Amino acid sequence: MTTNEKVLIKVENLQKSFEDNKVLDGISTEIHQGEVVAVIGPSGSGKSTFLRSLNRLEIPTGGKIYFEGVDITAPETDIDHVRQKIGMAFQQFNLLNSKTVYENVAFAMRVIEAPGRIIRRNVPAVLSLVGLGQKGRSYPNQLSGGEQQRTALARAIANNPPILICDEPTGNLDPETAYGIMKLLDDINKRGTTIVMATHARDIVDAMQKRVVTLHKGHIIRDIEKGGYSDEA
Repeated sequence: MTTNEKVLIKVENLQKSFEDNKVLDGISTEIHQGEVVAVIGPSGSGKSTFLRSLNRLEIPTGGKIYFEGVDITAPETDIDHVRQKIGMAFQQFNLLNSKTVYENVAFAMRVIEAPGRIIRRNVPAVLSLVGLGQKGRSYPNQLSGGEQQRTALARAIANNPPILICDEPTGNLDPETAYGIMKLLDDINKRGTTIVMATHARDIVDAMQKRVVTLHKGHIIRDIEKGGYSDEA
């Protein structure tokens, strides 16, 4: 896989073990600005651990990860500052049920101490982008699964991060809703955000024809610039 875009994330010999279970075993790769990268592989191949390592939700056992040239595996790294630049959306949404849609998105901006006027300007704009402009006063339990995922994505991009990491963003959704989420991710990418996602959605990956990285037993066994699940047979 080659590209002329700048390297956003560089991974060198990444390793992660949980007791005697080696989940990642020497992964090396680069993620470039503007890419959409689908990380695929069977359950237990290390997809989620790999993604969670990219913003230090998991601390690697060995190896290095560089984000915008900074070694985020170094103990002295200000990881909170790094995470402000990395949006992350989870399969389980992880929304705050006691807060409205507006408040969930605003919360991500308050964490980085964004001024109130910026929050009041940006939150409605982000909600409009994800198709939830009329849902700001709703609570998570009043939303469909697709609307909850859109809220999670809005929160993840509220601070305009250069990269968005998604762990199974369509895993709990019906096919039609899943395609809507993938269209939204494509729109977010076209606005300049790099996207890395773990997914089992074979048909969506085939339709996307974006970069596909295949993991198996903690190793990258295939890296195709424009591919799909059908290329992995």
